[in-house]
Amino acid sequence: MNIIGPDELVFGVEDMAACSQYLLDYGLTRGASRGGEERFESLDGTAVVLRDAQDPQLPPTQGKAASLRETVYGVKDADTLEYIAAEVSKDREVRRGPGDGSVMCVDNTGFALRFQITCRRPYTADADLTNAPGSPPQRAVNTVGITPDMKALPRTLSHVVLFVPDAAQAEAFYHRLGFRTTDRFTNAGPFLRPAGTLDHHTLFLIQAPPFMQGCEHFTFHLGSGTEVLVAGTRFEAKGYKTFWGPGRHLFGSNWFWYFNSPLGCHVEYDADMDLHDDAWVARAAPASTDTSQLFLFTRRDKWYPSGKPPEKAPPLGEVVSV
Repeated sequence: MNIIGPDELVFGVEDMAACSQYLLDYGLTRGASRGGEERFESLDGTAVVLRDAQDPQLPPTQGKAASLRETVYGVKDADTLEYIAAEVSKDREVRRGPGDGSVMCVDNTGFALRFQITCRRPYTADADLTNAPGSPPQRAVNTVGITPDMKALPRTLSHVVLFVPDAAQAEAFYHRLGFRTTDRFTNAGPFLRPAGTLDHHTLFLIQAPPFMQGCEHFTFHLGSGTEVLVAGTRFEAKGYKTFWGPGRHLFGSNWFWYFNSPLGCHVEYDADMDLHDDAWVARAAPASTDTSQLFLFTRRDKWYPSGKPPEKAPPLGEVVSV
């Protein structure tokens, strides 16, 4: 099935103003809203949609006051929609969206899904070009690699991570829809990619107690590791608190920087994810500090070495700010 990846994430929220401002500060732009919702888009049109938590149009909550209420997947064409409808109707209720033919159902662990012909649109954005000794230069001569006002905007919805009470049961449902397991944390759950993308994963399932069921985080792709650091630094300067990062994951190889949010989950910036086709053989390892990241930075305020010698020698390897 030619499922491309997540087009929209629909949240039911208690504080619409705080959540809206958060998404604008994160770098999304306000899109066209329909009755009772606020839409926030990346460069390619993929989006986060906010509705009031008590909105009767929303699917049921997973038990959190502010929570992910529906994941909307984009597909290539109408034939894919019909294939999905036929497959999932074998063992669960399927509803069709009025006017657009979208397919709505619930997965094996209770998450509401909708499948639609993708909303993704073409866009242009500068590449982060690297000059590396031993390889032909990527940046033209006299072209600088970074400027204080450089853009670092979310380009496309990357992936969503879910806490589920039965990761194996959830994985089996997505396999029916053509998702492949690219890697696995043996004590947590699988990374999954649908057939319409080569991204290492658009979905990660984490085994968790039933009371924790819900969205752990979502993220949009940025253009590079540099953009992750730039966007995260700007976001932190606006008062948002880091949860994890910045750093670089091992499975997927993507740069990351996670922040707390008022959406009932964490929100990440990511970039430079591995691409895999069907020849890839999934790896398996227990989730740990070593397997979840290759390296992790600790943020500190800017400083500048003035050249004034310290009053006494610091321990070997310690950086001194004077």
